[in-house]
Amino acid sequence: MKKMNLKKLVAFGCAAAMTLSMVGCGSKADTSATDTTTKTTAEAADAGQTEEELPVYKIAIVKQLDHASLDEIANAVAAELDQLAKDNNVEIDYDIYSGQNDQTTLKQIGDQAIADGVDAIIPIATLAAQVMTVCAQDTQTPVIFAAISDPEAAELTDIDYVTGTSDALDTNKIMEMMLAQNPDIKNVGLLYSLSEANSAKPIADAKAYLDDKGIAYTEQTANTNDEVIAAASALVADKVDAIFTPTDNVVMAAELAIYEDLAKAGIPHYTGADSFVRNGAFATCGVNYTDLGSQTADLAYIAMTDGMNDLEDYYVTEGGIITVNTETAATLGIDYSVFKDLGTLVEVQTTEE
Repeated sequence: MKKMNLKKLVAFGCAAAMTLSMVGCGSKADTSATDTTTKTTAEAADAGQTEEELPVYKIAIVKQLDHASLDEIANAVAAELDQLAKDNNVEIDYDIYSGQNDQTTLKQIGDQAIADGVDAIIPIATLAAQVMTVCAQDTQTPVIFAAISDPEAAELTDIDYVTGTSDALDTNKIMEMMLAQNPDIKNVGLLYSLSEANSAKPIADAKAYLDDKGIAYTEQTANTNDEVIAAASALVADKVDAIFTPTDNVVMAAELAIYEDLAKAGIPHYTGADSFVRNGAFATCGVNYTDLGSQTADLAYIAMTDGMNDLEDYYVTEGGIITVNTETAATLGIDYSVFKDLGTLVEVQTTEE
C-alpha cells in the first residue's frame, strides 16, 4: 500500500505534465444516466490550429449522489479540467453524472462510459469509486477517485489502474474542538449511516477518544433522509450535549432538514466536511473540497497523458481548516473564538446549495 501527500503530487505533476495550475471554482454540468450534455473545454490555438486537430480526452465525472460536498468537488474538477485544457492546448470533453446513491444506476453509468471509450473516470465518494473500479476492470481505464476517507478499507488500493484523493478525517481534532468549546460535555451523540464506508473508521476513532476521556456517547444510525431526521430527533430527546457526524453522504444529504431543530435545542453539530456547515451544521475541521477536486483533476490529467505507472495508490489532501457557521453559532449562543488557536478559521453562513 502506498500513499502520498498532495504537495508531492503537485510537484510530480508539474514535472510530468506542463502547467498544471490550480483554480478555485467552476461551472457545473450535472447529468443523469439518461441525460448527457458534453462540455468541450478547449479552443483552437491562435496559431491557426483547428479544434479538430487538438488532442482530445474524454472523461466521465460520476457523483455518488447529489449534495453540497459532491457537487462542490464535481464543479472544481470541471473547472480544473477547463484550465488544464487551456494551459496544455488540448481538448477535454467531460460529462457529469449522478448515480442517485443507487448501485444499479452507478453500474449503468460506468458501463456506458466504458462503452463510450472514455480516457478516464473520476468517481466521487466511496460507492461510486467501488462501482467504477469494477466497470473499468476489463479495459483498465484509469479510475481517479475523489474524497475517499479510507481507501484501504474501501478496497481501492493495490489496483494498477486506480488512484485518487483521500479526505481522511482527523477525528481527534474535531473531538478537541468539541471539548475546547464545552469542557463539561457529558454525552456525545454519534449520528451516521451504517451503509457509508467513510463513517466506519471516524466513528471508531470517536468512540476510542470518548472512552479515553470517560465521556458517554449515544449512537443513532440512518440510511435515508427520513431516518436521519428521526435519528436526529432521538438525539435531541436524549439531550446529548453535542453531535458528531463524519464525512457521511447520507447524513449530509439531510443536513438542511435537521440543522434548525438541533440548533434550537442547543446542540452543536460537529461534522466531517465544510459542506455540512454551509448547510447549517455548527462546525468542522477538514479539507477544502474545491482544492481536493482541483487536485483530483490534475491527477487524472497525469494518468491520461503520462500513464499510471509512477502514481501512488492515493494522495491525502491536507486538512486543518476549521469552518464555523456564524448563523448557527448565534442560534446556539456559542462563542467560537476558542477555535482560532486550533487551526485556520473560516466563517460561513447557511446556503441551500
